[in-house]
Amino acid sequence: MPVVIVSLLETSYAYLARLSIPMIQHFGTKLRTLRKQHGLTLKELAQAVGQSSHGYISELEAGRKAPTAGFVLAVARLFSVSTDLLLRDDVTLTMPEERPPS
Repeated sequence: MPVVIVSLLETSYAYLARLSIPMIQHFGTKLRTLRKQHGLTLKELAQAVGQSSHGYISELEAGRKAPTAGFVLAVARLFSVSTDLLLRDDVTLTMPEERPPS
């Protein structure tokens, strides 16, 4: 991952924190929702984003750890979502509408 992108994201973290924009409190919940929507286990998600084990992801989903910039970018790419959606608590993750069988 290019250092410039990671540095830019880390700078954005600091900037948003100074603005008091709600962020990162719901990252774990959003991560779990996206993982389940895509039918992935913790191990499968860990492998897809280049983690050696699923323990870190479990800690993130439980809200016991904050994500690294690189992890946020990997998740955003994997699920085709914005980092704003993942990090900002004032941006909600909408669930796809369930359609009745045809």
